[in-house]
Amino acid sequence: MKRIVLVYGAISGVIISLFLVSSIGYCYASGNFEGNMLVGYASMILSFSLIFVGIKNFRDKQNEGIISFGKAFQIGLYITLIASTCYVLTWLIDYYFFIPDFMEKFSNHALEMAKSNGESAAEISQKSKEMETYKEMYKSPIGVTLLTYLEILPVGLLVSVISALILKKK
Repeated sequence: MKRIVLVYGAISGVIISLFLVSSIGYCYASGNFEGNMLVGYASMILSFSLIFVGIKNFRDKQNEGIISFGKAFQIGLYITLIASTCYVLTWLIDYYFFIPDFMEKFSNHALEMAKSNGESAAEISQKSKEMETYKEMYKSPIGVTLLTYLEILPVGLLVSVISALILKKK
């Protein structure tokens, strides 16, 4: 099991990290943050499809075609943790060394979008407060790390649960 988790977790982590770097590069080059989020979550799902493959591989090749929901979820969780950690580390390197002004640009973009969408002054004020909270959290590496894990972990956990439900076999 350890080998499967390490291999599929690492491959998933490399895939999601490559997507992260390329999408952030595109985002900065084009100034478009909107489509970038869609691409980001789609790439997470693509990357986490290896959870399904890893669980199936373990079930069929190492466990004689049998796996419980708990064991399948455990494998998915470990793959998720490895891939998510690769993603977080990639983001930390990218953010601190290459795009330290990310939150400022993202915040400005979010406020401009709110204004162009015709949101009320109260809604724009609320959005501004929300962006200030994020900017404050981004002043600490712990805050950046927590927010980044919160971005990717739920997707991996959802894929792990779905994969475990589909692949469980008594």
